[in-house]
Amino acid sequence: MTSQNYLTLLGSPGSPYTRKMLAILRYRRIPYRFLIGSHRSDRDLPRPKVALLPTFYLPNDAGVQEAVVDSTPILRRLEREFKGREVVPGDPALAFIDYLIEDFADEWLTKAMYHYRWHFADDARKAEDQLPRWTVQPQTDAELESIQRMIGERQISRLYVVGSNATTAPVIEASYQRTLLALKEHLERHPFVLGARPSSCDFALYGQLTQLTHFDPTPQTIALRIAPRVVAWVDILDDLSGLEPGSGDWLALADLAQSLRPLLEEIGRVYVPVMRANAKALREGLERVECEVDGRPWTQAPFGYQGRCLTWLCDEYRQLSSAARRTVDQALEGTGCHSLFQGL
Repeated sequence: MTSQNYLTLLGSPGSPYTRKMLAILRYRRIPYRFLIGSHRSDRDLPRPKVALLPTFYLPNDAGVQEAVVDSTPILRRLEREFKGREVVPGDPALAFIDYLIEDFADEWLTKAMYHYRWHFADDARKAEDQLPRWTVQPQTDAELESIQRMIGERQISRLYVVGSNATTAPVIEASYQRTLLALKEHLERHPFVLGARPSSCDFALYGQLTQLTHFDPTPQTIALRIAPRVVAWVDILDDLSGLEPGSGDWLALADLAQSLRPLLEEIGRVYVPVMRANAKALREGLERVECEVDGRPWTQAPFGYQGRCLTWLCDEYRQLSSAARRTVDQALEGTGCHSLFQGL
């Protein structure tokens, strides 16, 4: 916390990870100051090693303020430093499933977000037009033109980073629709992914869906057609500060297994083979990630950060007690998720 007793973060409405963290701060009733746009209000704030959104400004072990990025470790730091209304379940088995679904949202569903935004002409035009306007700095339309072109050209040229290309497009688009339907079916039984209170995976899914179902035209049209319940759920997740969670609101994993199965099967179907193939490419120094996903070819450039994500997830699995691991294994049986932890 700062001396003013609130957190400071920099972000943008067009950043799914910014939206994820803002929703968590609102739900947890953690006071914050949000710096919006590409221009910081405080010029003396430290700069991150890698410029990513959101950027939090937090004290390090020596008490010196530093710029911190990466939503997953930040939210877990907040879990340690702020008590009450936690978003990570206390049950280790349930917490692992929460982590798995959060990573699926952060590292797989983001492929759909980036793909739809920059692969389709209408979506790219809207993003080019609107993204640079999310700033508190006044700008004329003429001044914005060069920035809009730069943003569009840069982002479209980086589609390869997330794996969006002509080969992978059908895989990404089919997975997005299955994910919407899996969430729709689950939300017909439970208000949140793990029961009657939100967890970190709810907010991770929400972050990506704020863009897919509420900003980008093509995926929004799809969501409104096949999963309007999910579109409404995203609106609800935006501000849950009025929700009063109870200690028993997270359900036991066994009680969620049937409802969660389509979502877990989707994770096993698409996220698992790509993450494993990416890890292999990084380990062997390959120039391309090559694998088959849902009977279709997948190819992309290796992604170092996602290699670290898989390592962290495997570490979490190995650290489970024998009893917690048995519970997780039972929930994941037949979903294709088990191979994520094998031979790595």
